[in-house]
This record gives sequence, C-alpha cells and structure tokens, in this order.
Amino acid sequence: MAPTARANDHAGPGAIGVPCPQPFAATMKHTRIRPFNTKATYPEQKLDNDLCQAVVARGRTVFLRGQIGQNLDTSESVCIGDIAGQAEQAMSNIAMLLEEAGGELQDICKITIYIIDPRYREAVYLVVGRWLKGVFPVSTGIVVSALARPEWLVEIDATAVIPD
Repeated sequence: MAPTARANDHAGPGAIGVPCPQPFAATMKHTRIRPFNTKATYPEQKLDNDLCQAVVARGRTVFLRGQIGQNLDTSESVCIGDIAGQAEQAMSNIAMLLEEAGGELQDICKITIYIIDPRYREAVYLVVGRWLKGVFPVSTGIVVSALARPEWLVEIDATAVIPD
C-alpha cells in the first residue's frame, strides 16, 4: 500500500486519499503528514522547498515541524499580535498532527520553544504547560530575533515516540 498522509490545501503526493506515485512512494523512507511547498506559505519569496508538518520515522518516532499561529487547513496566520493565542494554535496543531500520526500528546519526548521576546515566556509557557500537564517532556526555550514571518511571535516544535 502506498504511504499516505493528511491532505491540506497544498497537498501533494502522500495526502490522504491521494496515492503516492510509484517513484515517489518507492523512495519514501518515512510517512510524511501534510506535505506542502514553501511557495504557498511565502508567496513573496522565491522559495520552492518540499516540506511537511510531521514525519513519522520508522520505529514510530514522530518529528514535527515547528508549529506557529497558523491554521493548518487554510495556511492563514491566526491570533496576530496575541502571543498566548499563537501558542494555543501551535499546541492545537501539535495535538492534531500527533493524532494524525497515530499518537497523542503523552508521546511527546522533547519540545523546543522559540520566542521573539523574553517577555513572552510566561504567557507561552502557561499555555504549553496546560497542554502538556503530566507529560514531562524535556524542553528547550530559545529567544530569537525573528521567526520566518513578521506576524509570528512563537514557534513550538516537538518530537514524539509512539509506543508499539
């Protein structure tokens, strides 16, 4: 059976219900969830990168792309100017992607949180702490000068291992 993944507006090979063409499927080593191309996310830039929101590696390790205040179904930025709202959307995306990969938040082993202002730390960590209560992942927090789009204030990535 050809590998599949959840579709979005810019779904390519591997989207649910869209069988991967044989050459693509034959080269896939891991399951790709919500494939997209950066042309759609950054139309003002000359980017053409094939990425996805999550990768389920053999052995049931799931590497999630950094999640931001963006609706995964529409690629629209949400909660512009609202740090807690963007963190909430990022965590909602993480929960949804893990479910699509066959896992759950309790499978998260590592998170990395990027914020553009150290004053945002408390608001972001309150949101993340509520979502991950009782999970106990390792965590790294980093303050950066900017994220890929000026309206994004926080980005959260996660790695999970889904038990057999």
